[in-house]
Amino acid sequence: LKGQVVTAWDTFTLDATTFEHRGKRYFLWAQSEPGIATNSNLYIAEMATPLELGSAPVRIAVPTLPWEVQGFKVNEGPAVLIRNGRVFVTFSASATDARYCMGLLTADENANLLDARSWTKSPNPVFTTNDATRQYGPGHNSFTTVGDQDVLVYHARDYRDITGDPLFDPNRHTRVQKVHWNDDGTPGFGVPVGEGGPVVRLSPVDSPRLVVRHRDYRLRVDGDVRELGDSQFRLVDGFLGADTTAVQSVNFPDRYARVDGVSLRVDPYEDSDAYGRTASFVRVAGLAGRDGVSLRLAADPARYVAHDGVGRLVLTAPGNDRGARERATFRLG
Repeated sequence: LKGQVVTAWDTFTLDATTFEHRGKRYFLWAQSEPGIATNSNLYIAEMATPLELGSAPVRIAVPTLPWEVQGFKVNEGPAVLIRNGRVFVTFSASATDARYCMGLLTADENANLLDARSWTKSPNPVFTTNDATRQYGPGHNSFTTVGDQDVLVYHARDYRDITGDPLFDPNRHTRVQKVHWNDDGTPGFGVPVGEGGPVVRLSPVDSPRLVVRHRDYRLRVDGDVRELGDSQFRLVDGFLGADTTAVQSVNFPDRYARVDGVSLRVDPYEDSDAYGRTASFVRVAGLAGRDGVSLRLAADPARYVAHDGVGRLVLTAPGNDRGARERATFRLG
């Protein structure tokens, strides 16, 4: 232990992190400032040494929005991600129960980070409780990488109801999931995905900028994905034996991809033979042979999941047609 990092006030302070940008080392933390009626705000300062601040604290965020002041007026837990010409700071807000959530601050990478005017707070939270996935109060995150993939690390609970002060409830378990990037260069977090295996997105090899998504429960191939969770799935055990695969929606985990005539949709699970036959597939090497995968309907070996070129996800018999085989091959991302 090297002792306390001294700030401008001897008050409640926590969650400090440091980061380097353009040759300068910064200190970023949460603190209660005298004269401001909040539990904690966010501050930044340049560092003179690994143990000392080299500039006065600059207040860059105060909890004022409705989602930041539920239970307690809190901005805390800052974490930094520098990408796409911007400096992003995620933070957590409100009481540490199901109302706990993540917000986002953004500054241009060329801006003076010690000028509060350089920072813009997003008007809505970017990561919140999700009843469908049974993940409550996600927050206090950090970031890491696996190869070139950005990863979000955070904690959440598996239940909503808490007896007493949520600060003393012990079950905020650590989670990890991928960070995706929106077309405008901002991070996309989706929903806290809950228990289960790896989460994937499926992109056709002939249209790699598009992804499979559901809209009004119909499955489509689309480049306009407003809700990241609509395009996230798990490939899990199917309903017709160990060699089959089912495609489970992440943000509606009680729903699975199911053939409806020639098109596909995500429907609630039913314990029936008819449901199993229309929602079970066999995962095989990509028909186009480009490091992809193809999904064959288990009940009909000739028919595969494919996109039809105009946005619909359908069931088709590609045969030896090269274009059809490419439309039936997907990469997992």
